[in-house]
Amino acid sequence: MPVTLKDIAERVGYSITTVSRALAGYDDVAESTRQLILRTAQEMGYRPDATARRLRTRRTDTIGFVIPTHGPRFSDPFFSELLAGIGNEAARWELDLLVSTRAPGEEEIKAYERMVTERRVDGLLVVRTRRQDPRIAYLLEKGFPFVAFGRSDLEVDFPYLDVDGRQGMRELTEHLISLGHRRIGYISAPLDLMFASHRLEGYKDALEAHGIVLDERLVLIGQLTEQSGYEAGRVLLGRREPPTAVIACNDLMALGVISAAQSLGLQVGRDVAVAGFDDIPLAAHAQPPLTTVRQPIYEIGRRICRMLVELLREGSLREPHVILRPRLVVRESCGSI
Repeated sequence: MPVTLKDIAERVGYSITTVSRALAGYDDVAESTRQLILRTAQEMGYRPDATARRLRTRRTDTIGFVIPTHGPRFSDPFFSELLAGIGNEAARWELDLLVSTRAPGEEEIKAYERMVTERRVDGLLVVRTRRQDPRIAYLLEKGFPFVAFGRSDLEVDFPYLDVDGRQGMRELTEHLISLGHRRIGYISAPLDLMFASHRLEGYKDALEAHGIVLDERLVLIGQLTEQSGYEAGRVLLGRREPPTAVIACNDLMALGVISAAQSLGLQVGRDVAVAGFDDIPLAAHAQPPLTTVRQPIYEIGRRICRMLVELLREGSLREPHVILRPRLVVRESCGSI
């Protein structure tokens, strides 16, 4: 049988009201009494009624996360790693996680509106931020707590954690230049995504710094999938003057480029260098292993969740804007090992 407030009251010799107020943290209970009640409740294995607590505090003890993805399922290991980090951190704080998948657009915004207006969650995590991001604009308008993974170009202030993709991509491009590459193809994510713009700028920065004129024919837009990387890779490597190296804006597209190169009879790491960004688990086990820029996806998930918990509990963040520096990971796919 579950331990009740009455059971604790009988054990400590105080009224049920006193026990209830002590457990709820009211300051009209003497500290010595509170400590006795808390210690006794723990020893007896008492757990508060979650439903009653939620009704009393008007909180759901749930945070929301809408995964922006196309199709009936998501297969991007980036989101799997991020979700694992968020979920484990939420569990540490005894919070539930409400996850939904919606393609960017009208249905996605409706999902946010339902979570907010129906008070299904106490706060939200926003990922893959965009130019003039309507999700951020909506949440700010409603005054609803959220933390974003990524910046936006909206002229407003909001809490976020981001990775310096511009610097990371510049370091990766400069590494390939140091190996002697001058014709470096680039496969970007859609440019309405903020991280795509930052990473493309890093690629351009490196070319300019080394006096290499940008060839727009070597820059294509992919859809962050392995298939789109394969298709773009075939286009780039099939040109009359193909690039000697190809950078993809994420690892999945880079893995597609590796497949494209191999389908054309090229040896990756010898005939063409290939590199990505993210360092998803698959990257180290590709054939050949993929050179990439590492952002700690799992830890990012934990950290943005922890930021949201702090925001919900304290009402503000001690560090509302966090930018992490990624790390270049060199492997065999660029032929430098």
